[in-house]
Amino acid sequence: MPSKIALLSASLLSLSIATAARAEDQVADQVDAVVIVARDKAGLLERQPSQTVFGIAKPLIETPRSASLVSDVTLERYGVLTLDGVTKVSPGTNTASFYGVPGSLNIRGTLAENYFRGFKRVENRGTYSTPIGGASRIEILRGPPTPVYGAGKVGGLVNFIPKSARDEGRLLAEPEGEVSATFGDYNKKLVTGQFGAPVTLGQARGGVFVYGEAEDSHSYYKGVYPRHQTLELSSDFDLGGGWSTAFGGMVYHSDGDVQTPGWNRLTQDLIDHGVYITGRDTSLIDADHNGRLSPGEIGKYPYASALYLPYYGFPTTDAAHTLDTGVGTTRLDRRTVYISPADFSRTNTQTLYFDLAKDLGGDRSIKLQLFHDRLQNRRFVSYGYPATTDAKVSEARVTYAFPTDLGGVRAKTLVGGSHRWFEGRRRESFNSGLIALDRRDISFGPTPTDTIDSPFDNDPGGLQWENDNRSRWKQTGVFVTSDIDVGRLNLVLGGRWDRYSVESQDTGILSYVPSGLKKDHRDKATYSASATYRLPIGLLPYVSYAKAAALEISQAGDVAPNLIADDSWLSSSDLTEAGVKVQLLRGTLIGSLAAYRQNRTQVTGAISPPTVQGTRAKGVEVEVRWLASERLSFTFAGNSQRTEVKGPDTSFQYIPAYTAGVPGPQAYGGSYVVWSFASLPGRSGDYLYTLIPKSVVSLYGTYTSKARDWGQVGATLGVSHTSRTAGTVQNAVHYPAYSLVNASAYVTHGSYTVSINIDNLFDKVYFTPDADTYANLGALPGKGREWRATLKRTF
Repeated sequence: MPSKIALLSASLLSLSIATAARAEDQVADQVDAVVIVARDKAGLLERQPSQTVFGIAKPLIETPRSASLVSDVTLERYGVLTLDGVTKVSPGTNTASFYGVPGSLNIRGTLAENYFRGFKRVENRGTYSTPIGGASRIEILRGPPTPVYGAGKVGGLVNFIPKSARDEGRLLAEPEGEVSATFGDYNKKLVTGQFGAPVTLGQARGGVFVYGEAEDSHSYYKGVYPRHQTLELSSDFDLGGGWSTAFGGMVYHSDGDVQTPGWNRLTQDLIDHGVYITGRDTSLIDADHNGRLSPGEIGKYPYASALYLPYYGFPTTDAAHTLDTGVGTTRLDRRTVYISPADFSRTNTQTLYFDLAKDLGGDRSIKLQLFHDRLQNRRFVSYGYPATTDAKVSEARVTYAFPTDLGGVRAKTLVGGSHRWFEGRRRESFNSGLIALDRRDISFGPTPTDTIDSPFDNDPGGLQWENDNRSRWKQTGVFVTSDIDVGRLNLVLGGRWDRYSVESQDTGILSYVPSGLKKDHRDKATYSASATYRLPIGLLPYVSYAKAAALEISQAGDVAPNLIADDSWLSSSDLTEAGVKVQLLRGTLIGSLAAYRQNRTQVTGAISPPTVQGTRAKGVEVEVRWLASERLSFTFAGNSQRTEVKGPDTSFQYIPAYTAGVPGPQAYGGSYVVWSFASLPGRSGDYLYTLIPKSVVSLYGTYTSKARDWGQVGATLGVSHTSRTAGTVQNAVHYPAYSLVNASAYVTHGSYTVSINIDNLFDKVYFTPDADTYANLGALPGKGREWRATLKRTF
């Protein structure tokens, strides 16, 4: 008996020691968490696991894929107002100009996709400025979407997470709100307001959150006046019995996202010294004096003739090409861009979501999610690119989550299914050959003979809709993703199978695509596999591979009939990635190093039917965030990449006059084109995609003072360096490398905060090349030094 008592006493003592040790570890973890939170004044660290990468809640530091999180606090401290600004904190995200409208990001050299709470939105390649002011955080994934989100390309995605009453998994305990007013250079005026409150309805406990903003400003660019309004509503409720729900939406209206190619008549002298070739061509006449050129006034009626306009082709002398009035040179102001009072762009979007979830206990749950997004846009660009879009996409998704524990193997698994359907109509006019981007002397301003007719005028003798594509498609799939732990090894495996069906018909007057209704359907499987090994020293090396598939869609999210006819409407892409995640200094220093190779496609070409072009990319990305002390933090983001277009590139392209061997004054009155880009010298095979810089490096630091009786102050200072870019033709105009310095500071006093931001502190001159068909004809001069001040009150 004594021996049994002694044994029992020893067991109890061991248990007490183990319990005390666990308690000390928990206290230490809590202390570390408090220390880290106290240090994180710029919102640099992830507060709760993200579902963006794999659909399963998992901290980004443990996720075997290159991804970044940008919180609303970071957006504020770093002065990020549009998607283009996330380059400051996320590597590999530099974007060529989509005519001055920051609708989407380029990630790893190709266009990324926009998501809202994990659901893909209607395509936006520069139709409107994607609103980010109402985001609680923005998640940037470099790679394909998780199988849970649906099929997509491997280039990457941007996931918008709206502000809500459920903060970091917890409902609001009391009402809170904030109002702000921003004023700045170029008559900038922006007001925002947000309010959240807990709500109890019988057994249901939850909250609501409302965010709104309105802007009515001028712009750095003369003639561009961005005006928009955003309203966002979210509701979160625990219904009792393990049930919960979330629902809400966002509406957006814009009148100011007017597209501009920036500068035309590109020469190296213009980029290096601002010397612009002036002059106008008077060979064409606005005979009816309506302020614009109709097709008949050009000299040929393209709808009735197989011949093209007289200023097309490669002549060395032609009256319809030659500048004959005011020929000379001038110094061009960076604020002067290609714009006309006739230009407009009006956009409305509506986004709705609904979640219903049931906690089944034992880490098991089931969730139903519904999503709807609609885009309506009407725009006119006076050089000859009118368009109107009405597109909507809806999706229903069901997921079931459950754990598995088999000895030393533990797993969290998601299975489910989704159905996504799209309906849209895209109308555009650019096929008749009326576009001559260099025709306008932007130092002189728009004239009736460089302003092209508009289909919006409904003139029977004028320009009509040359493309009028009605498209529908459906995607139904099932998926599985599993997060598996075996000791220090973590595996994430996923895949999905989808059934696609598409149909399109273009009834435009000059569409260049096969006539009649085109239909097709196909089954496609995609998958991904990743492995991470947790080393005891805070390093997590990983490898990842993914095979993805996606529809080849146009600017409105529609599928062109010719792609259905030639069976190129569904493409494959693949990604191989390896890297290491770092978490050191008790969690105050986190970072990642990733190397990748990817193959994916993109739709190119205008005028002639769109074509699917392959690309090949490789690169290295580095991201570091360090909370050096409670007062000081730093971020570093950098990349080196190389993207190639796989030849032959048979797309239609506008080319600069010097490529055709014609001097500018003899050419700028018209246009020069090639029906196949591969016909140009040096472009018959693969070629480097030089519109994206080889590297972008950003270093930022933030300082926050101690809290005093009167308040607190803070400041952020950073620099971003972008390497040179160039057009895509051989011996193209190149745009020098540049470095931009940005600064901000704030002062708080009680519930009031005053902040000041200065962008491009040293007024650096730089340029961003245009994207797409006019990449070799236009470039957007970067914005000069701008300041803005914000007064904010919280309650």
